[in-house]
Amino acid sequence: MAIIQKILLGIALVVNAAACGDRKAPANTSTETTTASAPAFNKQGELSFISKATGDTIRSIDVELATTNEQRATGLMYRKSMDESQGMLFIFPEAGQQSFYMKNTYISLDIVYVNADKEIVSVQKYATPLSEESLPSYKDAMYVVEVNAGFIDKHKIVFGDKIAFTTSK
Repeated sequence: MAIIQKILLGIALVVNAAACGDRKAPANTSTETTTASAPAFNKQGELSFISKATGDTIRSIDVELATTNEQRATGLMYRKSMDESQGMLFIFPEAGQQSFYMKNTYISLDIVYVNADKEIVSVQKYATPLSEESLPSYKDAMYVVEVNAGFIDKHKIVFGDKIAFTTSK
C-alpha cells in the first residue's frame, strides 16, 4: 500500500509541476528577466544618405538616437537583429576622433563616421559581432551611423556623400 501511495504522490507532484510550469514570474523580480531580452527598436528620427554627385537621396532609414554618454556606450548592444530600414545615429557634442567596438553586439554592422558638416569621412564595413577590436574613425567625426553590414556596399554609399536627419526627440 505504501508503494502505491508514493507512486500516486509522485504523479500528483509531476502534474502540479507541469501545471505551474507555464506561469510567468512577476515583472521585474530579477535583473535576468530584463537583461535577457534584446531591446526593441525605438524610432526617434529619420536619416537620409545624400549623394555628393547628384544631391539625390540614396536611401532613407528610421533611426534610434544615442545622444548621452550612456546611450552612446550601449549603442546596439544586445540586439539580435535589425531591419534594413533601421539604424542608430550617435550624436556627439563636438567633433573628434571616434572609435567603436562590437562588444555585446550580436549583429554585424557598417559603422559610418560623419564630420560636423554631415559629410561621410570614413566607414568601417562588416564589423565582426562581439569583437572588442577598436574601429577608429581616423578623422574627426561628430556623428556616427550604424546600419546592418552590407548596407553601404548595397546602396553604393561613398566618402563625401552626406547625411541629413530629423529627430522627434
